[in-house]
Amino acid sequence: MTNSVLHVADVHKSFGGLRALSDVDLNVEEGTTHAIIGPNGAGKSTLLNVCVGRIKPDSGHVVFNGEVLDNHTPDEINQLGVSRVFQTPEIFPDLTLLDNVMIPAFASRDGSFKLRPFAKLRHEAAVRDEAEKTLADVGLGVMAEREAASLSRGDKRRLELAMCLIQHPKLLLLDEPTAGMSRHDTNRTVDLLKTIKERGMTKVIIEHDMHVVFSLADRISVLAQGRIIASGTPDEIKGNPKVQEAYLGGAH
Repeated sequence: MTNSVLHVADVHKSFGGLRALSDVDLNVEEGTTHAIIGPNGAGKSTLLNVCVGRIKPDSGHVVFNGEVLDNHTPDEINQLGVSRVFQTPEIFPDLTLLDNVMIPAFASRDGSFKLRPFAKLRHEAAVRDEAEKTLADVGLGVMAEREAASLSRGDKRRLELAMCLIQHPKLLLLDEPTAGMSRHDTNRTVDLLKTIKERGMTKVIIEHDMHVVFSLADRISVLAQGRIIASGTPDEIKGNPKVQEAYLGGAH
């Protein structure tokens, strides 16, 4: 029997008069890929922001590995083992790919990469070797010394993923990891995420491309107008009339 890694309990969040999340309950089991789908404006990114501490819910709780995250900062949640890939890649564009990956490695290890000058840290052989291997794992090994700003959108997404993977997270949150990609880059990213899935890493993925969702997800939850209207296996979600009406029927 699997264990719950992430539990969202009765979370509500409003922005002024706009209710972004209402009565949201979500349970993510260890080692699974749990997709969250829904139309634009459904509250998907807001939910991820609540999970990583960027937004505080008005009520309800987020529990990670048995620890309530209500009063934790994003940095503290990251140190507990939660990493996130954003809609728009958050990288250091003026640094090399290798430096981009080494920085979160030191931050994860030391709690802060401000403890010592990074110019000295980057010469630590063990971390450098791991960063090079992580870049190779995501298909960017030959570009290690390139400036990150020169990458294509798809390669920037892979770089950000490498920056997460080197932290060895217990939970990886991915916000539209294939958004704006060509079909070729999307397929490459799906293959990469399948490889990560084989390692047993727990993942939550927000995605609009149903091919990606049904290729990767073990379970799917559907958000509509800030509420989860259905959760289940991919086959259960495909056959759910409420989901067809609210989302899937308009996605084809």
